[in-house]
Amino acid sequence: MLNKIQIEKNAVKISIIITMLLMIFSSSNLNWGKKSWKNILETDAKGYYAYLPAAFIYQDFNFTFFDTIEGEKYNHHNLYYDYRAKYNGKTINKYYCGTAVAAAPFFITAHISSYALGFDTDGYSKLYPIFINIAALFYLLIGLLYFNSFLKNYSIEAWPRAITLFASVFGTHLFYYTVGEPGFSHIYSYAFFNMFIYYAHQYFHAFSKKYIVIIALLLGIITLIRPINGLLVFSLPFIAGSHKIFMDGILNLVRSKIQFLLGTLAFLAILSIQLIIYKISTGHFIVYSYGDEGFNFSDPHFIDILFSYKKGLFVYTPIFLCSLAGSMYLWKSSRYKFFAWFSFFIGITYIFSSWWMWYYGGSFSSRVYVEFIPFFMILLAIALNEIKTKTQKQIWGALLIVLILFCQFQTFQYRHLDIHWSEMNKEKYWDVFLKVDKYIK
Repeated sequence: MLNKIQIEKNAVKISIIITMLLMIFSSSNLNWGKKSWKNILETDAKGYYAYLPAAFIYQDFNFTFFDTIEGEKYNHHNLYYDYRAKYNGKTINKYYCGTAVAAAPFFITAHISSYALGFDTDGYSKLYPIFINIAALFYLLIGLLYFNSFLKNYSIEAWPRAITLFASVFGTHLFYYTVGEPGFSHIYSYAFFNMFIYYAHQYFHAFSKKYIVIIALLLGIITLIRPINGLLVFSLPFIAGSHKIFMDGILNLVRSKIQFLLGTLAFLAILSIQLIIYKISTGHFIVYSYGDEGFNFSDPHFIDILFSYKKGLFVYTPIFLCSLAGSMYLWKSSRYKFFAWFSFFIGITYIFSSWWMWYYGGSFSSRVYVEFIPFFMILLAIALNEIKTKTQKQIWGALLIVLILFCQFQTFQYRHLDIHWSEMNKEKYWDVFLKVDKYIK
């Protein structure tokens, strides 16, 4: 039996193991049996994924195979979704290919396994979606490991890190976008975000040139997954930790001419994957696939995206609001970090809320914040690390348990359509709030 000291020493390892076992159980139970695997790739996920069969099976970046695959062989009227768009008369994929690039090793494994086990090797039979779910679990693990390493740089003790990692998954919509919609881009971005902030912190505090190319590669795949993810670069002042360290880091970057050049080339090489695909499919390198959709910066829905009953981040995932308590300790320890954090948060929220569909279609909570979860959870970890008295520990412990259970119940309601995917309002929200009667009959 492990004694108390051993448990405390291994708290993070235990937390991650328990988290991953629960996530594997949830995924296998909900997604892998009978016909459930057919739900793994739905709506946007079909577009993100389609690059893989297009490249490895059909050699068709105009996606003509959609008609036979989606329209005939695997047709299901409730899951039908056409991810294609038109550009100068050519058919293209509306979505970007970064998610497919990240999932490619799992697709190849599924393809080989399908051939070996006698499944159809068309890119859409049972093993392909299941391996996409496995990919999501893999990237979740990578994200947690790197986030734990990042927290160590803030001298966060083992128990606060262990609790924060567990709460990051089960107290937020990270759980849903790993299990419920694992084909979406968010869990992949989450992993690469954590890698980016870890290596960026290492760079600023060691000024080692070796990190420059690594950071550039990570920023490339992050942007390739979703171009708006490029906003992550504005977190660098916060990650640096002080104005002097940030400016010294920029100066060191400018002086490191060879590494800066290699990093730039690495970044552009990653982005060129999408440009080459567009060139093959349309004859043009530069394509805007979203048609008339875009940003309206003169009409942001700043309050709505955070507090509305429709998709409010703090309404459906209130642990984020709770995490802001950590900003008080930032204020006490470093006004620079405090203002850097809030400037970054306000900036991304302004841009997110300026999108023409500020609630981003069908989603649980505000899904555009999933990859930015580390920036909320660092505040939670800081708050937990500052707890000194037994009473404070009990209050925080009780609060986090309630918030995790609350998030899990609302996730359950979302999966069962009691919380509608896009049409919630005040009346609908309170009509189903914490109601369990229909589930226990």
